[in-house]
Amino acid sequence: MNIVVLCGGTSTEREVSITSGKGVCEALRIRGHRAVMQDVFAGLPGGEAPEFPEVYDAGAAADRMRGMSAAVEQEKRSRRSFFGPGVIEHCRRADIVFLALHGENGENGKVQAALDLEKIPYTGTGYLGSAMAMDKGISKIMLRAHHVPTPNGITLRKDNYLTDIEAYTMKFPVVVKPCAGGSSVGVSVVSNQADYEKALKTAFELEDEVVVEDYIKGREFSVSVIDGKALPVIEISPLQGFYDYKNKYTPGAAIETCPANLTHKQTEKMQRLAEEGFRALSLDAYGRLDFMMNENGDMFCLEANTLPGMTPTSLMPQEAAQVGMDFPTLCEELIRVSLKKYKGNTL
Repeated sequence: MNIVVLCGGTSTEREVSITSGKGVCEALRIRGHRAVMQDVFAGLPGGEAPEFPEVYDAGAAADRMRGMSAAVEQEKRSRRSFFGPGVIEHCRRADIVFLALHGENGENGKVQAALDLEKIPYTGTGYLGSAMAMDKGISKIMLRAHHVPTPNGITLRKDNYLTDIEAYTMKFPVVVKPCAGGSSVGVSVVSNQADYEKALKTAFELEDEVVVEDYIKGREFSVSVIDGKALPVIEISPLQGFYDYKNKYTPGAAIETCPANLTHKQTEKMQRLAEEGFRALSLDAYGRLDFMMNENGDMFCLEANTLPGMTPTSLMPQEAAQVGMDFPTLCEELIRVSLKKYKGNTL
């Protein structure tokens, strides 16, 4: 197949996206596909989309994209068009677009909606599920409506909020996080008023809406779901602090155990909740849901990721390996389940 691996972009997770894109591109080429990387925002000089060559250096392409990151940061402030020169034309010529985007304008449904209008097949869930899962406030509403337990929390707006946490019938410790952020960027765990106000300031610098929710003390887990079926549960144990951006993408910063050390009953329950959460948020193809389990064994779904990381330290590849899928096989499987919604397209 001719495949465009769409990555890069303008979010705070641009670097992670490039790393994911490189890994996916190399894996698909191992399987014989003519995959090429494309920076969704930077595009190509002159807007001339390349063909799908037999020989391709994904590492060189990734380095080129990283070299453009400073210019992207500058240009995104003034440029009106999100898609870079030649990007849509390039995607039209592909059999499918593998979305390796993360964060804003990657997982929030806008890119998915644009590709839908162009009738371009892509991997992952559609625009509606992407938008709901990206907004942590809406995610809470949908999870609660479908009886999937999630931490108690509220959504605050930058132009209208109170710093008195008791006014919202909450108490410390709490978690403060941007409403539509990813990779735990801007997330803080706070236990006093001074740190709470600092955390709000940090989060509001990134977005206009912030979620404040109860801190769940306990163990952290993640469950990937492919085609509605949960993979083995993975437990994440950071060596320091919580599972923030640094711990997520620094090799060795967290101990990741898969399958997680849970009873059979606990494993089945968390997998069931992941599948129910997947459906509650109208997700399709694949995704990953994050959980906390407190000291009493109560489980809480924190959020869903519609385009999980595909880096060497990412969670979904580790879970897939437990059911016999190596990384190239996983990438092909994500394409296969994504193509099911496009009539006549198969892998």
